[in-house]
Amino acid sequence: MSDERKAGWLGRLFRRETERQETPPPVPEGPEREPEPVSIDDPGPPSEPVEHAEPEPIDEPVVEQEPAFQVEPTPVPAPEPAPKTGWLARLRQGLSRSSGALSSNLTGIFTRKKLDDETLEELEEALIMADLGVETSSRMVQRIRDERFGKEVSESEIKEALARQIAEVLEEVAEPLPVRAEAKPQVVLVAGVNGVGKTTTIGKLAKQQMLIGRKVMMAACDTFRAAAVEQLEIWGNRNGCPVMKAKTGADAAGLAYDALARARREGYDLLLIDTAGRLQNKAELMEELAKIVRVIQKLEPEAPHDVILVLDATTGQNVFNQVDLFNAMVELTGFVVTKLDGSAKGGVVVALAERFGLPVHAVGVGEGIDDLRPFEPDAFARGLLGLEPERRDAA
Repeated sequence: MSDERKAGWLGRLFRRETERQETPPPVPEGPEREPEPVSIDDPGPPSEPVEHAEPEPIDEPVVEQEPAFQVEPTPVPAPEPAPKTGWLARLRQGLSRSSGALSSNLTGIFTRKKLDDETLEELEEALIMADLGVETSSRMVQRIRDERFGKEVSESEIKEALARQIAEVLEEVAEPLPVRAEAKPQVVLVAGVNGVGKTTTIGKLAKQQMLIGRKVMMAACDTFRAAAVEQLEIWGNRNGCPVMKAKTGADAAGLAYDALARARREGYDLLLIDTAGRLQNKAELMEELAKIVRVIQKLEPEAPHDVILVLDATTGQNVFNQVDLFNAMVELTGFVVTKLDGSAKGGVVVALAERFGLPVHAVGVGEGIDDLRPFEPDAFARGLLGLEPERRDAA
């Protein structure tokens, strides 16, 4: 083969090979094939981004269409204020645990046709379990025996009879905190063991006395408990009345003296003195209370004019020991019974009245200012037995 023909043949071969490499092979028709894996080590030349021309916006008129119908928003009614519960309703609700316990013991006793010895014995046990005390329960059952023995009775009739007897007992001791206008100021010493609600009771009494126009001062003489002082200060700020206080551990009698001197100087009508309630050392507590009385009597020989013991109803007849202890320290003049709403032992108020005969100034059935109220014997008796208050015709 000549050199000229050989060169022409090689040139044509080179051009065909070049065109074959530059022209991509045709994609065969048929089902799609899986793409061949691309090696990470040799990703190949990067592809250049393709710019796409954005379509020009077409200005078209916007036609607002009215909805077929309009939905008016439904007005949300404002929540109705909770109805204010009256005192008698709160008292009955507060005594619900006590009345429930007593009613459960009475249920089933009066299924017999006539009142017999066995029924009366079960009734007495039910009253004792409700913390009315052995003597009070025995006397009440004896009266029912005298009036109804051998007669047919129902549970409701027995409850009504018991309510009348309880109210009679309580009427002898129901007496609000007296207002001693001749004393300027009237000095009220408030005692009680820690945890009975003593400081809270003082704050509520102060508010109630201020509502009847009296000028009130409080003295935080439980100087061994910083929490008691702080709590009394909160009540002072809430009521808008001053609170005399001292450093923790200060002499309580000295503070009481200073408070009485200021109350006399500034013309206060009432001085409420909070005291310590420690029982860890009875001799020390006795001496502290006795010292307060001795010191304030240097300024006012008749002081304190009232000594109130605050009692927790949840402790049941253990309150008797507290009464004996504090009465030995200072001569008690009356009681305030708290926490009846958390107790199933509300009958202890009846036992207190029967045993000691001291006035019950107020009872508490909650934490609110309106939940400490003067003692109402009939309402209490009916609430204790789960009975509705009697309707009184308007005068």
